[in-house]
Amino acid sequence: MTSGAMVVFAGSRLMFDGDLVEVVEFDGARITVRNIRTGAFSAVSFARLAAGTRMESAAELEETTGGVALAGLSDRQRQEVEERAGHIREVLSGFRSGFAGMAAAGEPRPQFSPELAVVERIEAKAAELAMSTRTLQRWIAAYQQAGVAGLVDLRLLRGRDSRVDPRWDEAVRDVFASLVEASTPTRSAVIRKVEALLEERHGSGVVPLPARSTAYARLEALGRGTNALTGSAKARRSIAERPKGVYGRLRATRPGEFVVLDTQDLDVYAMEEVTCRWVRTQLTVAQDLFTRCIVGLRVTAVSTRAVDVAAVLFEAIAPPAEEDEPKTLAPFHGLPDWLVWTEEESPGRGLCPPETLVVDHGRAFLSTQVIGVCTRLGISIQPAQPKKPTDKPTVERFFKTLREGLIQHLPAYKGPDVHSRGLAVEDQAFFFVHELEDVIREWLRDVYHRSKHDGLVVPQWPGIALSPLEMLRIGIAKAGRLRMVPNPDLAYDFLEVVPRTIQHYGVEVGGLRYNGAVLDGYLD
Repeated sequence: MTSGAMVVFAGSRLMFDGDLVEVVEFDGARITVRNIRTGAFSAVSFARLAAGTRMESAAELEETTGGVALAGLSDRQRQEVEERAGHIREVLSGFRSGFAGMAAAGEPRPQFSPELAVVERIEAKAAELAMSTRTLQRWIAAYQQAGVAGLVDLRLLRGRDSRVDPRWDEAVRDVFASLVEASTPTRSAVIRKVEALLEERHGSGVVPLPARSTAYARLEALGRGTNALTGSAKARRSIAERPKGVYGRLRATRPGEFVVLDTQDLDVYAMEEVTCRWVRTQLTVAQDLFTRCIVGLRVTAVSTRAVDVAAVLFEAIAPPAEEDEPKTLAPFHGLPDWLVWTEEESPGRGLCPPETLVVDHGRAFLSTQVIGVCTRLGISIQPAQPKKPTDKPTVERFFKTLREGLIQHLPAYKGPDVHSRGLAVEDQAFFFVHELEDVIREWLRDVYHRSKHDGLVVPQWPGIALSPLEMLRIGIAKAGRLRMVPNPDLAYDFLEVVPRTIQHYGVEVGGLRYNGAVLDGYLD
């Protein structure tokens, strides 16, 4: 059996850091190598060389390593591989175990005696197993190259052991692709579409059709992970729109670097304070990406407006007074560098006109004063991709945690969809909209921000469970910086601007009159 190691000595040629190098000499714990392309000499440590090198003429490794290949087998498949290895060892040594010291009763058998030539033993084993000597020789070569793992049929791991015609599989994939935007079909409907497509492409009866049970099993295998036949149709469309290659995610390195905004319908009814109507509610939050703290929120009736977004941003960037700090959602995180939200879901429709932003790929709906103050404070606006909740996974996970940890336990909980709704939900107890917001704020302060989150990890201590508040302390200590408003009054620019005239008696807002020394000089 060949070894998976390589021997390095003076004169060896290796691929090191993408270049072909030649080992010149060993010097203590370092090796001097010469770059074949440039002729430059360099000295590297043993560990550095081992981490970045490979033999110049080494064959490519198998796609699946031995341990992974064996672990991916079922118990029955693993027994078959072990049985096959026993036959190979008997051919090579005369013993099923491979060692004379572990010989079973009756071993070695006469036809596999070590005194016989290997060719004779191969012919005897091929006759015993009713197989060709060529196949047996391939088994022996694979065993000598990679051990027992070399006898694993990798097609079993890759799903290629199906006896269904590949053209039928290809037609299934094409049908699945054509139904991404459609409603979820039944398996029988997909099979009929596949048969029609095969007849159109290859003619009637040309491609053999699998039995009904086999076809159903194959549909399940080909549709796994795509939501083609089960699961949410919305998730199916999201899966189909994934990038085909490797893609990353937005990463924050310190508190205040990214603040993610999003709006979500709450699965609970509330009562509107003035009209006393049952209303749907929406929650708009601003979440710091590094700490997962919710730094601003607003619960609104029916839908969210631009003024509500402004209120959330105002809460996120305005440092609280010292006496109010215990009542805040989270400690001050500083001014964010970036505001991120999904463009099509961004709040702000209905109250203020849209403002066109030349960022990425379109426009975000925000009030003019919010865009202006963001510009003055150096806050950039970055729309996430439309219809891609995976671009904001942390805030989407927060909404799920909120629903499971709080919302479902509240009165008038209506469930995530119509099929989950209880009977006469409106007849239950309820909260007013402002009371619902107070309950959520209290839950955030006392539960969410103090609970351990699996997604919060410090690279230096990956095994430590951290809460958002603990992550904030660590982040501030590591970053050593905090962006703050140069003039606290700038934060008030986020609030809604409503024109009012100054009369001799002061200013009237919502039926209330305000007056004071600050108006002196403006009175008519």
